[in-house]
Amino acid sequence: MLSQKPACGEGNGRGPCALTPAALGVTTMWSLPAAFPPLLLLLLLGQTPPSRLQSLSAMKLRLVGPGSRPEEGRLEVLHQGQWGTVCDDDFALQEATVACRQLGFEAALTWAHSAKYGPGEGPIWLDNVHCVGTESSLDQCRSNGWGVSDCSHSEDVGVVCHPQRQRGYLSERVSNALGPQGRRLEEVRLKPILASAKRQSLVTEGAVEVKYEGHWRQVCDQGWTRNNSRVVCGMLGFPSEAPVVSHYYRKVWNLKMKDPKSRLKSLTKKNSFWIHRVNCLGIEPHMANCQVQVAPAQGKLRPACPGGMHAVVNCVAGPRFRPLKAKPGSKESWAEQETKVRLRSGAQVGEGRVEVLMNRQWGTVCDHGWNLISASVVCRQLGFGSAREALFGAQLGQALGPIHLSEVRCGGYERTLNDCPSLEGSQNGCQHDNDAAVRCNIPNLGFQDQVRLAGGRSPEEGVVEVQVDVNGVQRWGAVCSDHWGLSEAMVACRQLGLGFANHAIKDTWYWQGTPGAGEVVMSGVHCSGTELALQQCQRHGPVHCSHGAGRFSAGVSCTDSAADLVLNAQLVQETAYLEDRPLSQLYCAHEENCLSRSADRMDWPYGHRRLLRFSSQIHNLGRADFRPKTGRHSWIWHQCHRHYHSIEVFTHYDLLTLNGSKVAEGHKASFCLEDTNCPTGMQRRYACANFGEQGVTVGCWDTYRHDIDCQWVDITDVGPGEYIFQVVVNPKLEVAESDFLNNVMRCRCKYDGQRVWLHDCHTGDAHQANTERSPEQEQRLRNNLI
Repeated sequence: MLSQKPACGEGNGRGPCALTPAALGVTTMWSLPAAFPPLLLLLLLGQTPPSRLQSLSAMKLRLVGPGSRPEEGRLEVLHQGQWGTVCDDDFALQEATVACRQLGFEAALTWAHSAKYGPGEGPIWLDNVHCVGTESSLDQCRSNGWGVSDCSHSEDVGVVCHPQRQRGYLSERVSNALGPQGRRLEEVRLKPILASAKRQSLVTEGAVEVKYEGHWRQVCDQGWTRNNSRVVCGMLGFPSEAPVVSHYYRKVWNLKMKDPKSRLKSLTKKNSFWIHRVNCLGIEPHMANCQVQVAPAQGKLRPACPGGMHAVVNCVAGPRFRPLKAKPGSKESWAEQETKVRLRSGAQVGEGRVEVLMNRQWGTVCDHGWNLISASVVCRQLGFGSAREALFGAQLGQALGPIHLSEVRCGGYERTLNDCPSLEGSQNGCQHDNDAAVRCNIPNLGFQDQVRLAGGRSPEEGVVEVQVDVNGVQRWGAVCSDHWGLSEAMVACRQLGLGFANHAIKDTWYWQGTPGAGEVVMSGVHCSGTELALQQCQRHGPVHCSHGAGRFSAGVSCTDSAADLVLNAQLVQETAYLEDRPLSQLYCAHEENCLSRSADRMDWPYGHRRLLRFSSQIHNLGRADFRPKTGRHSWIWHQCHRHYHSIEVFTHYDLLTLNGSKVAEGHKASFCLEDTNCPTGMQRRYACANFGEQGVTVGCWDTYRHDIDCQWVDITDVGPGEYIFQVVVNPKLEVAESDFLNNVMRCRCKYDGQRVWLHDCHTGDAHQANTERSPEQEQRLRNNLI
């Protein structure tokens, strides 16, 4: 056996060798026949055949075969741009373990011989593979060498990996997927043919063009199916496809073919103009995952697409991207599906942590078994295209509520995620650090080309400049900073594709804008926070800016990650109680406005105030530390309690009637914003002692105990009854977060004059079926503007 001989390079002072003449130190101008035996070549060159494979770059593996389970299938290896199989001779658990780890899984459960997952095609690249079990890649194991095998495809090996992903394995993504012969099959676009389609800002119908090896080609319509159209539409950000009036396009095509001056007629005679055949199942996230034939079997000897024309696709846009005159009633069916799933904490539209509504409560999806096919079902359900990335390991933040689903096994054609087979999230030990997320393909509306930043120290900051229509002419100019805030800055950063807004800047005198673009062309900008572009926000008709341009132009600082504060609702419910506290112990609290106004009229220090006390535990579940907006030089010293306030209002505490009228209130300054506790193995970074840095580290939490000053609502003037108790964190949106909709906690509260009960405590969106509530609407609810 070849595996008993020393590896190429062993004992001769050289590293391992590849099975190519160049790697063997031979310079040659001739090429080898495809069937030339590698072993004979090595013997002719006087070299010992290798038993350990060369790894110039990380070997690529994949699991394929029937079904859509990402952790099992026929094992295939990519070598010299071609996928091939592995023979089951001598293959055992340690070899399967190495393969599974390389694929991003924790370990192997078993392996399968005799082509259990179906016989493969192409070469059998590896045979007699021997691993110790500690290798990081299969190419570090011994074998017969590339392509040296006495097996047939009836002996193709399969593996079954543990579905748990390795901690460092972050996502399954669509890159510029490898197409035929390992070449790049890149972008897809639609070229509008009809005059009506050319007038639309969003092209949904046209001829399919594919960028292959850096050049655009058209796809032949012979053998074209609705499955192919579904894949193309998914790549372009559309959830579904519609039939095409093919006879009309054929008529237009024939007219062009009869025109002797037609440039298209001469181009179609070249094989380089065509992609010859495409055959998709309809569940692929990218056309490169379909069977693609670039040219006919005999290559240049036969013309491509004989008698055919370009394939035409008609895509259906999701409700968010449809024009206002879309067919009435079409949105309702989407909305009905959409309310069962939502995306949270994503910087861009179409990305976020996946949450599903079950038993009237929102919960997450565990990443065990999560893949692009299941992620695409979510994307299409929400009115987007297919998934371009399925993310694991809470890459877009964690949640606090239940984990509803795990081991989701979608086939790809399900209308909703609930239609897919799955397990309950509690059945296999999932934690919130396994929360699954997704990034979906969305239509390109061209908004990113209508905004830019200028003058900043980095590409992520600067003066905001927008392109708008001024008297029929497209002009670039500045944005007035009147009323410019974090909601507007968030929309600007989203439009720029730069993530979240870190700061909304009103004074930009130190940043020089683009010459000729200093005039204010947009003022009175007011965004709800859900818009795709500043041009979609409310704004003045005629521009009116009280400050003028220049120094007071709006600016932003963007970041790819942000904090996300969430209050532990269960702890509030468990710790609430009443206390009648003497006025003699409330001087400091009174000085800091922690009591109702009626306390001003009392005969101090005689009497008492009735306080609804509770503990609060505020978790940072985002991907960046939560830090005060201002530095220590701006913090305010409070002599009475002898501490610094880094944020003057950190939380609002309110007692509301059932119809939303406020009857009692309180507020909590962040007089000690710190890491009270962190998970095991994580170091606390922020502490208030000795004028230390304040903040909350990712994954840690800040606890305010029930027995400290101002940790209450003064209900002295409140009568018995049924109420809503509400806590709002970061109420003025002073610090950027990835999700502001989970900053509110509400409880039902019953007060009989002597005792108090809190029940049904939950974050504001935990039971909310309507996913379309905007941050602006939520802000009105917080402020009792109902």
